[in-house]
Amino acid sequence: MATRSRRPAACMALSSPYPTSPAAPVTRMAALRRAPRSPDDACTLGMSSAVSGAFMTDRRSSIRKDGNALYICTAMPELAVSIVAAAHNEQENLSRLLGEITETLDATQIGYEVIVVDDGSTDRTATVLADLAAEYSQLRVLRMLNTPAGAGSGQSAAFGAGICAARGDVIVMLDADCQNDPADIPAMLDRLRATGADMVQGDRSADRRDTLVRRVSSRIGRLSRRVLLGDTIRDTGCSLRAIRRCVALQLPLQYCGMHRFIPLTARQLGFRVVEMPVHHRPRNAGETKYGITNRAWPALVDCLAVRWMHRRRRDTSYDEVGRPKTHTAATPHREKAVT
Repeated sequence: MATRSRRPAACMALSSPYPTSPAAPVTRMAALRRAPRSPDDACTLGMSSAVSGAFMTDRRSSIRKDGNALYICTAMPELAVSIVAAAHNEQENLSRLLGEITETLDATQIGYEVIVVDDGSTDRTATVLADLAAEYSQLRVLRMLNTPAGAGSGQSAAFGAGICAARGDVIVMLDADCQNDPADIPAMLDRLRATGADMVQGDRSADRRDTLVRRVSSRIGRLSRRVLLGDTIRDTGCSLRAIRRCVALQLPLQYCGMHRFIPLTARQLGFRVVEMPVHHRPRNAGETKYGITNRAWPALVDCLAVRWMHRRRRDTSYDEVGRPKTHTAATPHREKAVT
């Protein structure tokens, strides 16, 4: 029976140089659920359909049963990493961003794609991205739909759309303002592989290059998260992070402000998060979207909302009665290979 392609309603692909992935090979668990036929099906079902052998313990298919979802991961070495950047009125930074990303990753042996999400930009961002897509074959451009007039859907929704569209096993997230340094990406991927973690979170603390207003607003947010949520991540506001796709798909980024809690949410879901120092650069073009007035109060309210969600959360791990016990979902960040 043909599988209908599903694309998240929040995003629409404008440029897609990569073909749709074929159906995953049938494994012993195929009787429970078939692997999705396209990345869009994978997003809808909450599965990961493309896993690079470079980030797996072996080249065989692997499964993970976590709550009500069954993850069927198959090796796909051609595309290991998806770079996802959220852009709102960043016309002056995009050319530099794409140049630095491709220069860095072309020097490695890693297959990659770059996804830039245009979140309701009112400047020439869309035009610049269209020109860059003609120049860079690795670039895919998404445009957020149903954005408020004169504004975007927000960084959380933009990152969520990019994650749904991503085809690599590992997703690297970063801002489009060029303050994050793409040169840190290879070391971040190495740390993800070496530690076996589910996420590597960047830490700008030693080299923060923001204005005083942004530094103060970040400290207020960090203090609120520490007091209300017990969040010990040093720099949870740093957008530069590497995360396994099957983990990223479980983040509730459809809710405004949740991008501030990505490392904390991953830990609350039982995944392993490690930190590493990264470089930070001053903004040389465009305008910052955050300050004390539009960040302090929302950050406090968001902290209370996340605290409520965490207290209401219940474990959905299970064992199926009457079948041989092959594995458990008690530790969701550990995958078991299928021979």
